[in-house]
Amino acid sequence: MSAVTSKNKKITKAVIPAAGLGTRMLPISRAVPKEMLPIVDKPAISYLVEECAASGIKDILIITGRSKTMMEDYFDYSLEYEAKLKESGREDEIPELRRIADLCNIHYIRQLETKGLGHAITFAHTFVGDDPFVVLYGDDIIFSEKPVVKQIIEAYEKYNLPTVGVKEVPVELVMKYDSLKVHQLEEKIYKVETMIEKPRIDQIYSHFSILGRVLLTSEIFDILYDLPPGAGGEIQLTDAMKIMAETIGMIAVDFEGTRYDLGSKIGFLKVNTEQATKNPELGSEFREYLKEFVKTL
Repeated sequence: MSAVTSKNKKITKAVIPAAGLGTRMLPISRAVPKEMLPIVDKPAISYLVEECAASGIKDILIITGRSKTMMEDYFDYSLEYEAKLKESGREDEIPELRRIADLCNIHYIRQLETKGLGHAITFAHTFVGDDPFVVLYGDDIIFSEKPVVKQIIEAYEKYNLPTVGVKEVPVELVMKYDSLKVHQLEEKIYKVETMIEKPRIDQIYSHFSILGRVLLTSEIFDILYDLPPGAGGEIQLTDAMKIMAETIGMIAVDFEGTRYDLGSKIGFLKVNTEQATKNPELGSEFREYLKEFVKTL
């Protein structure tokens, strides 16, 4: 199968792997999935689904694991809350609750063992079929004027190649993430020659790392099925994308937007602080609080 088989297919499907344990967020992640941790008053995964909906995605597969059923409850009608809001004279809040549930058609499947991101993606094969699809990493929350999913879809539609969202990051983060060897095609658009997962400092190609958004074609599945375990003894999606870049070809988009690592405690605190200052309901009061609090430091 060649990449040309998916040419001109509109991107309508997305996959959100959400089966990981979230050990960097212990102890709270023992009870609350990291994808359900709040950013002000909405769980993180809600922002991912909203980004998809704003980019034209119609169907989303969330790959879950044990103790993650609260995600399914969130993207559902809450009749008991609606009844309570009616009793309290707050019926005007009900449409927003229903809007969240109606954003996309959301499907679920369980990854029975957490054996790496690449292994998780194989569970999407039946859902995806031969269609190109977007993957959103559950740890990466990105705020931007144009949704990053939309940015990479536009690049895919132009070049008809698998596409990844990237940013330049400090060397210490490159060594935790991955490093891409690229050459520039146009402003903010690069051709990916190869990549490496969690490189040593002497293996770094560039400071460009993939941050949370990739658009893949169905060829990725055959690559993943034949892939041996990589870093950490897990099936690494980056290893499969390296093969894809070297054989089929791949585009990188230096996307517009601010990314937060919600898998880290500092990332969680930063995104909540910054988004609280912009919140229409709370922002003014919270900014005044911050100004006074900073004086005490």
